[in-house]
Amino acid sequence: MCGLINGVIMSSLTIENMIKDETLGIRLDVIAGHEGLQKEIVTTDINRPGLALAGYFTFFGARRIQVLGKGETSYIDGLDPWARREILKKIFEFDIPCFIITWGMQLPTDLLDMANEYHVPILRTQLSTGIFTTLLSLYLERIFAPEESIAGGLVDIYGVGVLIMGETGVGKSECALDLIERGHRLIADDVVKVKRLGNSLIGSAPEMIKYHMEVRGLGVINIREMFGIAAVCHHKEIELIIRLETWGKTKKIERLGIESLTEERLDVTLPMVIIPVKPGRNISVIVEVAAMNQRLKKLGHHSALELDQRVAEEIRRQAMEI
Repeated sequence: MCGLINGVIMSSLTIENMIKDETLGIRLDVIAGHEGLQKEIVTTDINRPGLALAGYFTFFGARRIQVLGKGETSYIDGLDPWARREILKKIFEFDIPCFIITWGMQLPTDLLDMANEYHVPILRTQLSTGIFTTLLSLYLERIFAPEESIAGGLVDIYGVGVLIMGETGVGKSECALDLIERGHRLIADDVVKVKRLGNSLIGSAPEMIKYHMEVRGLGVINIREMFGIAAVCHHKEIELIIRLETWGKTKKIERLGIESLTEERLDVTLPMVIIPVKPGRNISVIVEVAAMNQRLKKLGHHSALELDQRVAEEIRRQAMEI
């Protein structure tokens, strides 16, 4: 299930869908609570309910997936049957999505019976608690990551993910095609799916149009079939935005490159370069150089600032000689 909030796609996930999702990479066996498999997971956080099992429910993360490791299962198994049922009853009365048991541990039958009674799924994995929680957290972060679709193209240029944007007909696809001919890789054309993972934006192509490109005058072409598998890439972190603008419409043309322009997407600020477009300009070469320049900046080399400092030092030197 997906929803759209302020142009950003947010996902939701049921227990059953998570179990069947091959990208999870974890085998989860359902051992109780089958009738609750349609419960939705609503948060990326994971909870180990040790304090709740001890009877402390203040700040209990009931809406999170509850993970029971060796410590929790041993504690449950060691409780008096009456005390165990009383504390478990209080826990099950919360809106818990599911319990997941690690290390392949066995549980008391009364806990399984209560899970069936309250329709709370209990899943089991053979993985250790540490490995399982790491893999599950990464999976949930990926599923629930904020996402939006951006009109433009994404190309991997010398290892730099460059998002090429601009108004319709300005030449985004033609620029990307020229870059592919120069040995760079296409991630997406026309529409780029962007997800925020941490402080990074990861771009990919919608499944329907993956590896395809529309070129005015030619129509739709398949880049992978035409240029080979080395000419395409499944996804890439976006590190630079190139905005193509028709010559004359650009309000300000940067001559020195001292001023750093930025654009914010999904609350992540990215460096941006505006390139005026007119007949005779080799836009793909300029975009290629912009990508290489961005790599230099990440390594701590800012050519425009370095030149500016050299000029300022020369002016000061000449002033001292007067």
